Amino acid sequence: MMDAMIVNAGQMQRYYTRETVVGDGRRPARTPLKKAQEQAGVPAGRWMGRGLGALGLVAGEEVTEEQLRNLFGEGGRHPDAERLVAERLAAGDSPKVARRAGALGRRVKVVGFDFVFRPQPTIYLLWALGDEETRLVIEAAHERAIARVLEWIEDHVAVIRFGTDGVYQVRPPGGLVAARFRHHESRAGMPLLHDHLLLSIKGQRLDGKWGSVHSEVLFENAVAASALYNEIVAAEVCETLGVATEPRTVTAGRRPVMEIAGIPHELIAWTARRGEQIAACLTDLEHEYVTATDDDGNLKFAPVVSERARAKLNRIAARKTRPAKPRARSLTQLREDWHSSARAFLAAGAHLIDSLLERARAAADAIRARVAAVVDVGLAAIAVTATVFVMNKDGCFHRRALLAEARRHLALVQRGRLREPGLDDRIVDAALAEHCTDITEARTKRGEEPGYRLYTARWAPAAPPPSRTPAAASGRDRKPAPDPAAPVLPIEPGEWDIPREPLRHNRAVLAARVLTARLHTARRTARPLYDATAHQPPPEQLLLFAQEQPAAAKAGPAVDLATLRTDLEALGLTAEQLDYVGRAGQRLAALRKDAKERADRVAAGSASSAQDAPDAHRQDEQRAHRQHPHEPGRGHGAPR
Repeated sequence: MMDAMIVNAGQMQRYYTRETVVGDGRRPARTPLKKAQEQAGVPAGRWMGRGLGALGLVAGEEVTEEQLRNLFGEGGRHPDAERLVAERLAAGDSPKVARRAGALGRRVKVVGFDFVFRPQPTIYLLWALGDEETRLVIEAAHERAIARVLEWIEDHVAVIRFGTDGVYQVRPPGGLVAARFRHHESRAGMPLLHDHLLLSIKGQRLDGKWGSVHSEVLFENAVAASALYNEIVAAEVCETLGVATEPRTVTAGRRPVMEIAGIPHELIAWTARRGEQIAACLTDLEHEYVTATDDDGNLKFAPVVSERARAKLNRIAARKTRPAKPRARSLTQLREDWHSSARAFLAAGAHLIDSLLERARAAADAIRARVAAVVDVGLAAIAVTATVFVMNKDGCFHRRALLAEARRHLALVQRGRLREPGLDDRIVDAALAEHCTDITEARTKRGEEPGYRLYTARWAPAAPPPSRTPAAASGRDRKPAPDPAAPVLPIEPGEWDIPREPLRHNRAVLAARVLTARLHTARRTARPLYDATAHQPPPEQLLLFAQEQPAAAKAGPAVDLATLRTDLEALGLTAEQLDYVGRAGQRLAALRKDAKERADRVAAGSASSAQDAPDAHRQDEQRAHRQHPHEPGRGHGAPR
């Protein structure tokens, strides 16, 4: 996965040059960078990016402390600014003119981004416990994946804004500049292969002037970049070593993680000591969050821990439980210590350490036999659209959300197989063309840009879109104030049953499978997937046993439960989820039959008296409600 953090000039001097560039250790005072890295057992930083040529640097060249300080610590100056200034002074220029020669445009406070790349746990377990050849293969795949992500950012994400209010935008034609630093272990001393990619925010425009890359755009595309890295690094490792991936559920209701099949999951627990500490601290913080009161005894925060609040509390827990960096050890010594520790942890299963790669290759044979060589773009497009639609609470999204989900989908269905370039964009284009509606209300120049077009699924109800396009500070994007009359959950001090918002991923997966089955049926029967004359009910509404559906919705093709169940089993879903789908299909059939009967009765009643039809319809609804009193009606949430 990939994490993104902003780097400012002061932070570079206080933190990065003292700790990050020396393996997250504490750099001794007055110790040169090269010597400190040797003492910490980490390699020197290396330059990356297509923008190196404009600065006279070479890819793979070692990053010196002076270059690092100039580019990231001095507001964005040329890495070799001292040399350029000295040359201009020797040529007779004034100090002011000479200093300008070492500048890359205006000085800025935000000097770059820290992108942290780390592969899936089973990959760095193979890296830590495998032989030397396996280690080198995984490191090479890790580096290639980072390079691909950087190229994607250079070609499709990074923009330099200039002119009044940033009306002009251009991608840096020469590319960007980044410094990569390799780390081998976590703060708990456990194996954790990861790289810090310090990406400079400086870029050169077409006219040769230097500007700053728009930082907000980099943040907005961080999820898509992370999905691309996860997909590429797993595929590179699997193709080279002959292994495959499988989904692993870390937290019930959340998106599964694609791991190398055949690697014992107990070894992941061996490396998760730091995670256990964070989880314990997070529980305490969540309890404090939902029970905190002001001087009047009212709750200070929400009575339910939302996903956004939980993410913030998780970052606080990570900082509070952060241990000191262990003593420096070489990678050779680390690998020896990890072997001994893993053997002691597995005890009776210690013999598995010597055959991890063989077990993974054996598991891959069975998995690859079930993976199709060609991805069905049509099926992928509808699955991606349904998932993104359900995962977004308001049902509205940008293209980058579809792109991130398309990459996750490819990682799930390909199971480590390399895909053809551009397949993710083809899936997104198909999703936008066939299953999405553009609902953008562009009120600014920026809102008209392709990356900020707002979409919703074609089956979504016709409703005014939410205000998510960039606009002036008008208060449109502010969250509405909470209703003081709304009921709150009573939480007494000491009560540890912490309520959380229900996770949406299970519903998203099942909704995608339902629409996939509908597409299967539409292809076989040559009938349209969408009824142009009637509103199609949202897929998650079908799955959540809604009380009623519009009568016209019955015109669409029926759900093929046999095909749906086959697809779900191929994805390795649980028996509970499969049973849920079966019950959803039975309830859906009953709803269709009931809707047809009501429509027939209403039609018959309207012939005799138009006034009687609404009364008959209300009586039917009341009768249905008495038969199913526990089912939620319109406006109510799904059963939990």
